Amino acid sequence: MVFMKKIKVLVIDDSALIRGVLTEIINDQIDMEVVGAAPDPIVAREMIKALNPDVLTLDVEMPKMDGLDFLEKLMRLRPMPVVMVSSLTEHGSEITMRALELGAIDFVTKPKISIKNGMMDYAETISDKIRAASRARIQPRPSASIPTSVALPTMANPLLSSEKLIVIGASTGGTEAIKEFLIQMPSDCPGIMITQHMPEGFTKSFASRLNTLCKISVKEAEGGERVLPGHAYIAPGHSHLLLVRSGANYMTQLEQSAPVNHHRPSVDVLFASAAKAAGKNAVGVILTGMGKDGAQQMLTLKQAGAHTFAQDEASCVVFGMPKEAIAIGAVDEVGHIKDLPGKVLGYLASQGSRSLRV
Repeated sequence: MVFMKKIKVLVIDDSALIRGVLTEIINDQIDMEVVGAAPDPIVAREMIKALNPDVLTLDVEMPKMDGLDFLEKLMRLRPMPVVMVSSLTEHGSEITMRALELGAIDFVTKPKISIKNGMMDYAETISDKIRAASRARIQPRPSASIPTSVALPTMANPLLSSEKLIVIGASTGGTEAIKEFLIQMPSDCPGIMITQHMPEGFTKSFASRLNTLCKISVKEAEGGERVLPGHAYIAPGHSHLLLVRSGANYMTQLEQSAPVNHHRPSVDVLFASAAKAAGKNAVGVILTGMGKDGAQQMLTLKQAGAHTFAQDEASCVVFGMPKEAIAIGAVDEVGHIKDLPGKVLGYLASQGSRSLRV
């Protein structure tokens, strides 16, 4: 008989109820087990030393030591995969964005009401996030988010930024990858549309945070907006984001149709709409993430004449979505996340003298 090595999980939460529910969910999975449950980071420190867990689940707001302070120290002294357990509030979402910047792999949300039943409803999602975290590549944390000093290509045609369009898809680890990409974009870059797997309530905080860091304007998409150069539109957590045409203009459209690949918003939905509405004027970019959302429709995008890029394995937190896209021949170029913006802008600059509008 072959014995499976189980993923060892340490649960850290000041709520006995949450500790109990997470323990029940995790221990119900055949490939993981809770090796300990701590009520605060002080107790957790000793349990980490004694139990050597593979993954931590960490509450955001706790007594004795704030979850962020603990995470920051952990990532500096003993980097390991962490899944944050966050409250569905505006304050909670801002703290969660900071936790992802500090190195947390992903997060799950506590329901506002009926906590036990609500958490049990998310049992599959919680388990999948822990599995992904156990396989994640822990990236070294930069001392600060400073825009690159590398000279990036400039647009050869002043009309180029209004003709071309960039569509981006990401999941696990994607918040930091998207930030790395957007922070290098010049203010006159083509319009950018982004689908990042993230629950409702968190996408707005994510967009607001990026808006303060980037040269371009970043916002949560509202639907019915003209896609403008120097602007990025992030799919809200409750809807698919699509690109549509209105005369000569590109427009955003939101749809609350069924999830695709278990996700709403779905990267496949965005890429399929870009293939239809923009074709060879689109540039597709697929970043770190678990699963295969985006791969199939990136192939459609490429077949429609778009140029496509994927993040490489070395810089991905989870090399799932890019790997799937590469495997089916949907990707033209692969690069490290630090190099992708230059590659995309270099490709766009090379198109400057060509006829662009289809």
